[in-house]
Amino acid sequence: MGAVVVGYVNKPEGRAALARGIEEARLRGLRLVVVSSHRGGAEYDTEAAGKAQTELDDVRSQLEGAEVEFELRQLVRGFEPAEDLIGITADNDAELLVIGLRRRSPVGKLILGSNAQRILLDAPCPVLAVKA
Repeated sequence: MGAVVVGYVNKPEGRAALARGIEEARLRGLRLVVVSSHRGGAEYDTEAAGKAQTELDDVRSQLEGAEVEFELRQLVRGFEPAEDLIGITADNDAELLVIGLRRRSPVGKLILGSNAQRILLDAPCPVLAVKA
């Protein structure tokens, strides 16, 4: 059975992606895989890890009331979020990958963020990009 994969960040665009991912999983009758990917490094200390875990606990509470089968993953492996999402999408035979995009300035619109661009170009399944 396939899945709907959501790239989650605790920002308005991440929350919009999560909400849409839940809708898509329900509509398609698929399980939902929510991925929070952190690059790690010196700035990802105990405080940052605790904050990330609290955020994921809030997401888990939201998912438990969503009436959809789900899996929640927090990754801190030194990879770029795009690498993690593309890999998990392939590993889970995903039918859809949902990501959030933030609003950009006119100059910023010429170039998508590097993670978003890589996901759109390299994902093995359709990608739904949502705005907050």
